[in-house]
Amino acid sequence: MTDHDLSTLTASQLLDGYRTGAFSPVDAARAALARAAEIQPEVNAFVRITAEEALVRARESQERWRRGEPRGLLDGVPVTVKDILLMRGHPTLKGSRAVAEQGAWDEDAPSVARLREHGAVFLGKTTTPEYGWKAVTDSPLSGVTRNPRDPTRTAGGSSGGAAAAVALGAGPLALGTDGGGSVRVPASFCGIFGLKPTYGRVPLYPASAFGTLAHVGPMTRDAADAALLLDVIGVPDARDWSALGPPAVSYREVLGAGVRGLRVAYSPTLGGQVAVRPAVTAAVRRAVERLAELGAYVTEADPDVTDPVDAFHTLWFSGAARVVQHLGPGRREVLDPGLREICGQGARYSALEYLAAVDARMELGRRMGRFHEVYDLLLTPTLPITAFEAGAEVPKGSGHRRWTGWTPFTYPFNLTQQPAATVPVGHDGDGLPIGMQIVAARHRDDLVLRAAHALYEAGAAA
Repeated sequence: MTDHDLSTLTASQLLDGYRTGAFSPVDAARAALARAAEIQPEVNAFVRITAEEALVRARESQERWRRGEPRGLLDGVPVTVKDILLMRGHPTLKGSRAVAEQGAWDEDAPSVARLREHGAVFLGKTTTPEYGWKAVTDSPLSGVTRNPRDPTRTAGGSSGGAAAAVALGAGPLALGTDGGGSVRVPASFCGIFGLKPTYGRVPLYPASAFGTLAHVGPMTRDAADAALLLDVIGVPDARDWSALGPPAVSYREVLGAGVRGLRVAYSPTLGGQVAVRPAVTAAVRRAVERLAELGAYVTEADPDVTDPVDAFHTLWFSGAARVVQHLGPGRREVLDPGLREICGQGARYSALEYLAAVDARMELGRRMGRFHEVYDLLLTPTLPITAFEAGAEVPKGSGHRRWTGWTPFTYPFNLTQQPAATVPVGHDGDGLPIGMQIVAARHRDDLVLRAAHALYEAGAAA
């Protein structure tokens, strides 16, 4: 196979090829690295490409496959790691000039450690806005990350580099983080699959300053690869006190159960006054109708919730203030101006205001818990728009002040800690991808993956 052919394969297809000897982990690594080097000048998906290390690990994997002794579930599969997560031997600068590059860098984040144990091949670290603070990917340190379908548009964020890399063939698997939509937003804009698992399903260390809003999740080419990746990274780690216990099921093994008999609510606007573009509404509705054809019981219904943006801002901006608390005034001058602004706002909240936001969060979680007593799944657009101009926090002329103005479907489910995924379900008139969001009750990641996989199997996701 050519490098181009190999770079288009899923992780599952690569593993099948290793088993049969059709190609090797070295072939796959070289193809992914060639693709990374090719896309980097225009798209800017990477802060660091670790080519030499990747080829060393690929050769080791190739030898294990030759002996018939692969290590774990992902031996030889190319992966990328968002530069928010620690990766042993390489700096994690988090998109910030305020982070010193010098240091031991001798520890892996839990998800990275699990990938290493399973023989994955690390291609490099992907771009993020500074400390992952917003839903587009640009930073004073690493510049602007661009959309794989149209480089004048944003890739979304904050896991924009990860999404662009997967979409353009620089590895089939990526680790992203999601505190308000940061896996789902760029996955939707770039036309790939992204999953924010139930909070604690994938352990996180060091703990995020954004607290229990922050999730780690798979970014992949389809739901089957996400299930495979979640089986690897979704296990406990003693360093995360809030991590969940071992999952009750293998996510790969439940994928084929389908959607027949599932009770599904479709909410076009999540009960709010959201102006969703007609192309987005039409694409999502077609995917909803396909699930009904596959046997789901679909009802148009809204959860009994109001927009929790004020509570989210209190928690998110306070977390941002905590991130930079250790920096002196001189060091703060090198920060992204938007980040500096929300940090100032976050530092002014009182403890009582913070606790009021926690109360609002708990009430939202209670309402969604009751909603899922009636419905197994909730379907919404992932975003009301498609990708807008690169280098801006909000679309020009939108009137929005912050990124939360155009992400009304994503951040509520960080507050509630529910599993939520985005599935690519079409394109607008400019050829830009459209995503549909699938949400389930806490701990029901299996249902999200089943529904997404059913859409891929039916040809309704691409």
